[in-house]
Amino acid sequence: MNALQALFTDPFLGTPTWFWLAFIACVLALLVFDLGVLHRDQHEIEMRESLLLYSGYFSAGLLFGGWIWGELGASKALEFYTGFLVEQSLSMDNVFVMAMILGFFGIPRRYQHRVLFWGILGVIALRAIMIGLGTVLVQRFDWVLYVFAAFLLLTGIKMLFGRKVERPDLAQNPGLTFLRRHIRVTDELHGGRFFVRLRDPASGQLQRYATPLLLALVLIELADLVFAVDSVPAVFAITQDPFIVYTSNIFAILGLRALYFALAALMHRFIYLKYALALVLIFIGGKIFLHGFMGKIPAAVSLGVTFCLLASGVLLSLLKTRNKLL
Repeated sequence: MNALQALFTDPFLGTPTWFWLAFIACVLALLVFDLGVLHRDQHEIEMRESLLLYSGYFSAGLLFGGWIWGELGASKALEFYTGFLVEQSLSMDNVFVMAMILGFFGIPRRYQHRVLFWGILGVIALRAIMIGLGTVLVQRFDWVLYVFAAFLLLTGIKMLFGRKVERPDLAQNPGLTFLRRHIRVTDELHGGRFFVRLRDPASGQLQRYATPLLLALVLIELADLVFAVDSVPAVFAITQDPFIVYTSNIFAILGLRALYFALAALMHRFIYLKYALALVLIFIGGKIFLHGFMGKIPAAVSLGVTFCLLASGVLLSLLKTRNKLL
């Protein structure tokens, strides 16, 4: 009994193991309810359903932060909420890329949720690896945090003054080219299936083929890796607690994927969000360098500044584009 109790109470990456297990159980319950109950039948998700689904995931994130508040204290909870907000905001650009990828492969709206849902499982694993590596680096080499901060400052300045980035040519994407060279791929969709068995034209034997649905899933996962280069250092600049970094990342991504169907139709209106995000990155990166002069900025201040900057960007954008059609 003592050994079993120790298994749950002993710390893993600085946090009791049962905290991690509770988080995993919560995420699995949400995913099972999403796929097994709400989307058991594949259908086209409209804006209303997307907003309702997002509100459910967002509420789950808020409740989880409240649980952290009760168990680990207000400071940890505020760090969670700040990371949660920053990750959701930084990942919004990913919506453009996801929409472009799904459009490139001609994935009908009724199958898009399937791609995004299974993509979440890949994100959970990939973010765990990246955050684990980041934790080891920060704990062993203090100067790595300043590298993260400098990267955020430069990224924020580039976003603030940089030119508009051109749409990438997906047909020439190296990942897509590699997949087409090394696996059999059909030219057409086969419902919501990632793999099908078809007869090879040369041999006449049944062979396994990937469908465009799988290629879209892989490219979305690769895109998330690229966007994680910005978002993971940003959350590490807020807190170095791997439990807070990881849980805030995952809850934010769960909500964003649910919001995709509504957000993809509205992103053209958020014309000032880029500049708000740039200021958030500059603020987060700058406070690391100011730590030695001013001491640690309270978590409540970080959350308040982040929220005000992002809310201002969204409100100004909506006011500026209020006459535009949705």
